[in-house]
Amino acid sequence: MVVSLIVAIALTGTAFSAEKKKPVAKKTTAASATSTGIVAKVNGTPITQGELDRATEFMLAQSQTKKELTAEQKKEAKSAVLDQLISAELLYQAGKKLKIADIDKRIEAQMKLGKSKFPSTAEYDKALKESGLTEKELEGFARKEIYINNLIENEIASKITATEADAKKFYDDNAEKFKQPETVQASHILIGIDPKASADEKNKAKEKAAALLKRAKAGEDFAALAKDNSTCPSAAQGGNLGYFGKGQMVPAFETAAFALNPGGISEVVETQFGYHIIKVIDKKPAGTVAFADAKKEIIDYLKIQKIQQDISKYVEKLRKEAKIEIMNS
Repeated sequence: MVVSLIVAIALTGTAFSAEKKKPVAKKTTAASATSTGIVAKVNGTPITQGELDRATEFMLAQSQTKKELTAEQKKEAKSAVLDQLISAELLYQAGKKLKIADIDKRIEAQMKLGKSKFPSTAEYDKALKESGLTEKELEGFARKEIYINNLIENEIASKITATEADAKKFYDDNAEKFKQPETVQASHILIGIDPKASADEKNKAKEKAAALLKRAKAGEDFAALAKDNSTCPSAAQGGNLGYFGKGQMVPAFETAAFALNPGGISEVVETQFGYHIIKVIDKKPAGTVAFADAKKEIIDYLKIQKIQQDISKYVEKLRKEAKIEIMNS
């Protein structure tokens, strides 16, 4: 179970769901912000201004907000993010009560996994420097995440079930969600052209496409031709674009693809991207996804919904039992 994602979703829901913010906890006390930059304390553990600023920046980046926020909106955003940080700290403190024998090995493995996503050590070091974090701070985040995930897995997720009957009820109650339009699975070979290409360059590209079409219709392996000649990134998959419905491709490409039967190959199709040769692999008529095909996905979805709800309840319980101090600036 991907608990990390569930934690993020659940905490975000906790922070943003209420229209009006309620007091953080019954035991909340007001205090003055100190020179150490502490914005809140959770059972005596501080949350710093730096943590709040960094988390707020991350949240705003994830939301892809294009408009400049007003001062009031920024204040609300910081309040919401602080709420998330408090929730995460409460979960972490509860999680530490459950022993994890190999915690250091898990942290090391998580750090290695993070580093492996960068092409080089230099790129990793650069990203670390730009983030304003130290490796020790990153290890701290990894430790927190592992303890929180372990808590949720053991105390919440492992106790959640969703039955076939639950899934069937959801399926019947949400029939519209399971309707699907006509779709086509197609591969293509693209001989790309620059929008500013000369007439001569366009003619050469079209001639190349025509020659490849002749080879494809003569029975040469279409995927091999795509891998060797197509300028589309899909060339790596033999030109396979997967399934798509109407409205997902440019009009000329779509018209040609939907007019073909499985196994059929189009003539050369011109679009703003260049010259295409399209081969239809499969077609699915418009209809409704069968319950048998949707059942597993529905059950997974229902489990996640229940886990989110139970995390929120669990956090509220922790809040009632905690001493949470919000510092006034």
